[in-house]
Amino acid sequence: MMKKTIPIMIAAMLLTVTAFAQEAKTIQLPKPNMSGGKPLMQALKERKSVREFSSKELTPQVLSDMLWAANGINRPELGYRTAPSAHNAQEIDIYAVLSDGLYLFDALAHELKLIASGDLRGLTGKQPFVKEAAVNLIYVATLSKLGNASSEDAAFYAATDAGFVSENVYLYCASAGLATVVRGWVDKTALGKVMKLRPDQKVILAQTVGYPK
Repeated sequence: MMKKTIPIMIAAMLLTVTAFAQEAKTIQLPKPNMSGGKPLMQALKERKSVREFSSKELTPQVLSDMLWAANGINRPELGYRTAPSAHNAQEIDIYAVLSDGLYLFDALAHELKLIASGDLRGLTGKQPFVKEAAVNLIYVATLSKLGNASSEDAAFYAATDAGFVSENVYLYCASAGLATVVRGWVDKTALGKVMKLRPDQKVILAQTVGYPK
């Protein structure tokens, strides 16, 4: 009996360790390339919303550059970001939904931390293309970071600051030849449950990014 029990226990332990390793997965992004790209005026001229995407995945470098452009740290000595925020609250977090899982972008470490495994792109919106595009970004506001702001002001700041991040993505995509569209048609309650959001966290917007079809 003991001989049979030990292998079963070992197998169970291995499964537990494997599951933990998967849940603890972190993607260390390459250092963002802060040079090159199209001139600003040209990027503004070419900025647009696109709703047809290729299923081709973004390269690690493109993913890195796009997330840094969105809301990365551009003044390391101060911890300031590429996108402004009310009172420098930095209340907007970016979640990236890739084909293999849902990740949280850690701007300080410049890495993606796995929140949930599996292809969850279809949960990020109600349009058919969300299931096909390389990545869907979810902008989440942690309202408690806005301190004593009233609920009305907090909602205004969060929406405005998410808009700044979204526009940074638009300009990066125009510069890099990528397709993108920002979206509000999202089941925010259902998505928040999958994302394991706290009561003080709120989904503000989603944005799809990928190569044009």
